[in-house]
Amino acid sequence: MEISSTRKLCRSLIACAIRRCRISENPCRLSVLLKISPDSDPPLARIAISDTGVGSSLAEFQDVEHGRKQISVENWDGVLFITTTSICDKEVYHYRLNLKETVAKKKLARLPSTPKKDGKFSGTEVSFSTHESIPDFVAWITRLCREIVIIKVPKVVVELVVEHMNNSGSRCEQLLQANEGIILPSSMPNIERLTSGLEDFVLRHGNALDKECQGCFLSREHLKVGSGVADGGDSVKSTGQIMEVVIVITEVPKSLNPPCLTACGKSTEVLFFQDFSPCSIPQSSLTALASIDWQNYGLALRTHFVDGDGHAVLQWEELPPFAHIDIALHSYHIKPPQTQQRNHEYKNLVKKAVKLALDDLKAKYPGILLSPNALKIRRYAPDLSRAIAGLISSSNDLEFRAECVSLLGLDPLGTIEQGKIESCITEKIGEIIAMNDCKPNRGRGHGPLLFREDGVHTEDYQDEGDEECEDINILDL
Repeated sequence: MEISSTRKLCRSLIACAIRRCRISENPCRLSVLLKISPDSDPPLARIAISDTGVGSSLAEFQDVEHGRKQISVENWDGVLFITTTSICDKEVYHYRLNLKETVAKKKLARLPSTPKKDGKFSGTEVSFSTHESIPDFVAWITRLCREIVIIKVPKVVVELVVEHMNNSGSRCEQLLQANEGIILPSSMPNIERLTSGLEDFVLRHGNALDKECQGCFLSREHLKVGSGVADGGDSVKSTGQIMEVVIVITEVPKSLNPPCLTACGKSTEVLFFQDFSPCSIPQSSLTALASIDWQNYGLALRTHFVDGDGHAVLQWEELPPFAHIDIALHSYHIKPPQTQQRNHEYKNLVKKAVKLALDDLKAKYPGILLSPNALKIRRYAPDLSRAIAGLISSSNDLEFRAECVSLLGLDPLGTIEQGKIESCITEKIGEIIAMNDCKPNRGRGHGPLLFREDGVHTEDYQDEGDEECEDINILDL
């Protein structure tokens, strides 16, 4: 199901407001106000999107949502009311823009302006009405604003207010107010903002809660977070595009019996942001996601599609009972593009950023996202550990036993049961398997040494006897 025209319009107008806020030198407020009249026939919702950034250019509304020819007037009359002023203006200007009008001169009408009475200020408000289902639209716009919070746009406060109007008066309800964009230092890198925002989004179950869900998360330790940033390079032909990806893997111990995560299932909803604003995922990004070799990271992608809100949905073959994967992509330009980016270049950028995030997860959390080959090897670890521990424990050479125990990090002077030695060896084998699985080129190379005074160690040279010993390297089992 395709996203409705009014929802496309909302996204486009919010993107325009965020752009104005970003070029403002001062802190800004992005406000979304819904005035609901349930008693009208049919029920009517008026949406006002305002910002305290710089005054707007009317040209940005002329071709909103990729040109007026692509805007249908389903569930609304095609009319925008625009109020705008710049810091140096002495008046507040009002306009009426009719996107249904085919005659260019009649499309934009200037309405009487009003003088400024409260000093110097700047900003823009755009409003329109819709007959779309009110409960559905309120739920959708609430979710959209919660997604805006993820990106933590620098110097921007986000708020959502719903005003219920009827014959007896009106009642305001503030559904969201987020000031992280103001609190965080302006020098904080965008990828760190996205990482922090997605973590909060996961811990608050889609930002539906004001704080972290204590029923599912006792701490952030249950989150495994990886990030990747890819760019088009420094060449003259570069479009200056940046692709940032954050992946959060939630894995809560079964003993906690998390009440909310049981409903997550085996699906991942991919959030996509373009120039600091949520939007529908492009087909090229979806194609790039589908073409990633997920099996190389221990994941099996069963199917993928775009839902009714424009989000990509990845469905996995198998995930642990209380595990879930969240993914966010953010694309933006750091300089005006000199050339138009080709489709395959963009897809490669997406794939590169996602792979960097997956590799970041593997490096930071050894043992997760293991490749099929590593998982196969790990199945032999218990038997191998049991055999090595048996050799050590049954040896009559006390000096040999003490040295082996010491190299494993245990106290050679105490009495150590074989089970303890076996457990320690299994742990070290697991570390070696995970370390080798993180290497770009996995193969029958020489793996890390199990027994070494400084722990797991990788040799940087080849010994003459390596070829003879290659068949007993634990990484080649």
